Amino acid sequence: MNKLILYLLSLTSLLAAPGCKQDNEKAREEFRQRRGAIEHPVEPTSTTQSDEPERPVVVPPDNTRATPDDETPAIPGDRVVGVKDGDTFELLRNGQTITVRLLGVDTPEKNQAYGQRAKQFASDLAFGKNVRLIEHNKDRYGRTVGTIILPDGRNLNEELVREGFAWHYTAYSKDKTLANLEADARRFKRGLWQDPNPVAPWDFRKQKPEPVDNSKAAIPAGATKRQVYLCDSSGSAVYHYSKDCSVLKRCKEQVLTVTEAEAIRQHNRRADKTCSPK
Repeated sequence: MNKLILYLLSLTSLLAAPGCKQDNEKAREEFRQRRGAIEHPVEPTSTTQSDEPERPVVVPPDNTRATPDDETPAIPGDRVVGVKDGDTFELLRNGQTITVRLLGVDTPEKNQAYGQRAKQFASDLAFGKNVRLIEHNKDRYGRTVGTIILPDGRNLNEELVREGFAWHYTAYSKDKTLANLEADARRFKRGLWQDPNPVAPWDFRKQKPEPVDNSKAAIPAGATKRQVYLCDSSGSAVYHYSKDCSVLKRCKEQVLTVTEAEAIRQHNRRADKTCSPK
């Protein structure tokens, strides 16, 4: 408004001056244009703003989230239901029992030094527990040869060697871990390595039993008529009442059928307790 007043004053002075008639029309036109510009200003147009409301940002759902491990149902392992010795176990799988021989290790025999301790050590770790069996193959006796993983993730094969209750069975294994564990057990004299001259189980099994003189042994009642079965092998010292005895099935030689009296007197055999009659 102040600008308009000043402009009117200046225009009045110009109109009052002589010789300016020719410029009156031009001045009036300019006045009208300026007044219109002041009374009706044109708002500047913004190129950076818009009256359109902002649209909300839609985030697509994330369908790639991985399912946590704890949402996956756990699969129960095989349950250890029997420990025959330090390296042989009975596992229950789908309602059936399978015999498992540990891969790469050999524990002392039950009648050998540290044999019972090896069995007890293995039983304390595995008996009655659900374990994971890593199968390797089948041996000539039909047993599953493999590795047993304990519930806490430890390897039972390795634990036996680590604590000095098993040898690394080098005839069937080149496992460097087992070899190193045996070297440590030897150095620190753990378990059977406390013995100054430990005998390897495979050598112990080759030792022939002392001959038994049964020439004067008492003969059980009915022994002269009762038939028994024996393995015709120099390494066998027993006879069996049943031809289906699991021990007798391991015989690689001829199976003889004789009377119990002959088995005792002529073959110097004693009755096998595994399949003895009830």
